[in-house]
Amino acid sequence: MKRFALSVLICAALSAGVFTGCSGESNVSSTDAISSNPAISASSESENNTEEGASADSEQTANSESTESTDTSKATATGSSSSVSALDTSDMFSDRDLEQEADTSDAQNIILTSGKDVSITEEGVYVISGNATDTTITVDADDSAKVQLVLDGVTITNEDAPAIYVSSADKVFVTTTDGSTNELTITGTFASDDSESSVDGAVFSKDDIVFNGKGALTINSSDNGIVGKDDVKFTGGIYNIIAAHHAIQGKDSVRIADGTFTLDATKDGIHAENSDDETLGYVYVAGGTFNIKANSDGIEGASVVQIDDGSLNIESSEGIESTYVQVNGGEIDIDASNDGINATAKSSSYDVTIEINDGTVDITMASGDTDALDSNGALIINGGTVNISAQFAFDFDTRGELNGGIVTVNGEQVTEITESMQMEGGMGGRGNQGNGGWSDVPSGEAPSDQAPSGEAPSDGMSNHGGPGNHGSRDMNSSDSAGNMQRETQQA
Repeated sequence: MKRFALSVLICAALSAGVFTGCSGESNVSSTDAISSNPAISASSESENNTEEGASADSEQTANSESTESTDTSKATATGSSSSVSALDTSDMFSDRDLEQEADTSDAQNIILTSGKDVSITEEGVYVISGNATDTTITVDADDSAKVQLVLDGVTITNEDAPAIYVSSADKVFVTTTDGSTNELTITGTFASDDSESSVDGAVFSKDDIVFNGKGALTINSSDNGIVGKDDVKFTGGIYNIIAAHHAIQGKDSVRIADGTFTLDATKDGIHAENSDDETLGYVYVAGGTFNIKANSDGIEGASVVQIDDGSLNIESSEGIESTYVQVNGGEIDIDASNDGINATAKSSSYDVTIEINDGTVDITMASGDTDALDSNGALIINGGTVNISAQFAFDFDTRGELNGGIVTVNGEQVTEITESMQMEGGMGGRGNQGNGGWSDVPSGEAPSDQAPSGEAPSDGMSNHGGPGNHGSRDMNSSDSAGNMQRETQQA
């Protein structure tokens, strides 16, 4: 108990994340001919540059508008003393990211016309409206430019090109006006813009992109919904996305401070992956309301998925998947047909871990060869409330620790995490096994009182896990409890 109390104090002291940033961002308006307004001078378009110019300079030079860094050292779970944020959350969002209304006093107004593309080449605020087909809004500005696209009743339907395409900028803001409805639809197959990358999203950005505002954005895509080759961030607004691939995809990260999301994806609801830098490719959720339906993963981040707050309802094959999954708060409800939460080696920068420190996690598993909490490394619960309804509750490779919190399995509270999987054959380097028993279990028998941890049903399941990891469940074992018990940590 002393250890647990100390962990709570450490967690409170070290894991508090505060959204910080600088808001002094110059917005020199465009002189593009498509605007109905004349050119506006830099002096009249600046956003509080007199008061905030110094902070803007500091932000761009020291933080590149918002450093939004992650801890690149390898994260290692250490049980109750590890309740430290897996990611550095101090600079996830800038002040301007978090603003939900644009300053349109000097903005340029654009009315869409079918068959005519819109080209934005300079920093500024652009208010866009209208209904059009075969139209792409393209941002091709200097790599230091910040461009804000204010959607005020926009409908775009294209066959093979994105509705919004960011080719170059420092950052682009997509802001929906209060009460507005906006819809982007792609019906066919995307064409590639160059030899290096395929443009495969209704909204496609090669640079940082931020979604905010007080309106609604609906996306229907024959491929991906939103694709960002840098950071993709949401801080407000309503998003309804139906996609034949990923609903939301970011290369460096997907970061969400707030918003309402209804995502229906043939692959992942939210996906982040960076094969060039394994410290990146993470998903960070600090708030928001989510209803995610996905054929593959509800949320996948190759390196880290960290959830600090929010209300998440996920119906998918796997609910959440990452190398390091950390839950520090929020309400998470997962209905999965494969794994509820899965930690597997997708990044060499983090230890494979599921860590639950706070919040409420409800997991309902389909029948069959499924696991509610499945870690190919460590499984650690330090706090919070975890409710599991499943045939197999826990699966871990290295260690399982229950250091605090309330954990119930099939309606019964448990006081330890036990391996709820019966093994057969070789153990892939974790010891030899024969005759249905573990070599490191002296009697080869499972305790008879472990049904809440995931007792196997009598009708039998098989073929669980990959080669050298888990082998298969053997329901014909002489183990009377039908349950092999591995490393446990008493609460």
